Amino acid sequence: MNNPSFPRRTLLKTAGAAAFLLPSSVAQTNAKQPDSGPTTSTVEDRNRRMQWWHQARFGMFVHFGLYSVLGRHEWAMEEEGIPVAEYELLAKQFNPKPHAARAWAKLAKSAGMQYMVMTTKHHEGFCLFDTKLTNYCAPKQAASRDLIAEYVEAARSEGLRFGFYYSLMDWHHPDGARCATDEAARRRFVDYIHGQVREICSNYGKVNVLWYDVNWPLTPEGWESEKMNRMVRQLQPDILINNRSGIPEDFTTPEQHIQAYNAPWEACMTMNDSWGYQRADDDWKSPKTVVRNLLTCTRDGGNYLLNIGPKPDGTIPEPSVEVLTRVGKWMDAHGALIHGADPCEVKHSAFSNFTRQGNTLFIHAYFWPGETLALGGLQQKVVSAKMYRTGQTIKFEQDQFRVQFTGLPASAPDPLATVLAVECDGPPTQDQTSIRMRRKRESV
Repeated sequence: MNNPSFPRRTLLKTAGAAAFLLPSSVAQTNAKQPDSGPTTSTVEDRNRRMQWWHQARFGMFVHFGLYSVLGRHEWAMEEEGIPVAEYELLAKQFNPKPHAARAWAKLAKSAGMQYMVMTTKHHEGFCLFDTKLTNYCAPKQAASRDLIAEYVEAARSEGLRFGFYYSLMDWHHPDGARCATDEAARRRFVDYIHGQVREICSNYGKVNVLWYDVNWPLTPEGWESEKMNRMVRQLQPDILINNRSGIPEDFTTPEQHIQAYNAPWEACMTMNDSWGYQRADDDWKSPKTVVRNLLTCTRDGGNYLLNIGPKPDGTIPEPSVEVLTRVGKWMDAHGALIHGADPCEVKHSAFSNFTRQGNTLFIHAYFWPGETLALGGLQQKVVSAKMYRTGQTIKFEQDQFRVQFTGLPASAPDPLATVLAVECDGPPTQDQTSIRMRRKRESV
């Protein structure tokens, strides 16, 4: 993934446990809209292929590689200036237990996730799949197994769709940097990259997502990205391709922040501050923060791809298991509000987030206000209200500027987010500016 010091990409906003997102209004104002439309397919075909993805909303990212052995962040090779020959020795220490991916897939499913994306090759250049183009891969070194085949088997066994992350940037390949200034090197390196993309799209049956990363140091023309992606679509007619080969394709990928676009988008974020295993990184997001992020993505019509960084033996760090287990319990009761959500225009509250299905507004109170919950600026008439979990009727009062829901429990029924289901007389919208402009003010 990206690094804030990397010259060709800037990390717009990190997302630790405390500061986890840009306010929706700010995010949308600052958003640089992606180029319109896909490049190697039609809009109509994209809409067909993406139906499952829009419904899924929530996925698991998995960063696993030689950097997991070091346990000092996935950018350790570059950040610490480790020589290639020294870094290669890590392959002898990389021996994850067989079928470790089964635990990843089980955790993803129990957390309410519906798809997974795993690193096939990160920037370090080490391939976790069986490739004929280099010996620097898990089947020929390290585990002596095709770790991607194990991952594919695990995802399918849990009924999850799956995708492959593939880094175009490569710190190991001798042509990985000089391809920018040497045409012969560019030709060799691009053929190598295209060949590996062909392998991962040919050897594992149907693949749902191809997730490119970091297209340094070439332009899309230098990578021959359009040619590469047309090849991918010939091999995998139903696949979804992200925008990181330098052309728009199917969806855009805000990283470590949530930012809505007028095109399909997926916010990818870490559980702490590292993609790969970092044994000292204890800045874990809380289950409540994960749920809030998921709700924000859902509300604004996007997806949430949340990462785990397994230890070198393939086991999942305990805090990741604890957080996703708690999120999964919340999703057991509320998953239908995520997977079946429509885009929601109600966004403003100091203690709640929102999702919508038709005319029903779901108020997700993550900071429980007590016996009365108020919402300002709702433009539709409330017809009825109830507690989502229990179906208990809620009393309410509504005037021009606010609706108040009264008689609620003094303490939060659900510590992550308690949900009120509010039926309106039309698709719910919100206008808080009208409160400021039109509310009667007493003279001083």
